[in-house]
Amino acid sequence: MSRTATRQRVTNETKIDVTVELDGTGTTDISTGIPFYDHMLDQLGRHGGFDLVVRAEGDLHIDTHHTVEDVAITLGEVFAEALGDKSGVRRFASGRYPLDEALIDVALDLSGRPHVEWHVEMPESLPLGQPAFDPQLAEHVVSSFATAAGITLHVELVRGRNTHHIIEATFKGLARALRDAVRIDGPGGVPSTKGVL
Repeated sequence: MSRTATRQRVTNETKIDVTVELDGTGTTDISTGIPFYDHMLDQLGRHGGFDLVVRAEGDLHIDTHHTVEDVAITLGEVFAEALGDKSGVRRFASGRYPLDEALIDVALDLSGRPHVEWHVEMPESLPLGQPAFDPQLAEHVVSSFATAAGITLHVELVRGRNTHHIIEATFKGLARALRDAVRIDGPGGVPSTKGVL
């Protein structure tokens, strides 16, 4: 059974189409109009082993916030839908992920209870790329995605000086943890004493 989902989100500010295949090969096709964000979403798909298609049109003439947020929400919703009832998944995953001088801790639970602990202090930095991605939006992306997907997520910066490296390590770490957590690992059944997640 294919763990695939597609969803569209249309508001007065954005039009978003997202498709994810959890058991893919890491093939991505990303276009949000925000090059740095595209790069981070590409990391999520490639390192997560997910086939990911994201098409977004937004009010970038105002700023990038609406597009960034709506893509993250839609991606979370699609991710949750593709997971289905979570039968047989590993559920938990954690790790420590480096990118040069940056080091990030990520721990997550596909609990169905959204909660995010974000302890990543960004160095003073100019926005990245053009149109600009404000580094402060990284927290918003991760939180919006995890909330929409029903994930308990902890992200902590161990060390790091370069803003690009810190954000990229975060997305790569999240991808690897998701890859491990969604893996089918067992004869089936939902990994919860409640019987549902």
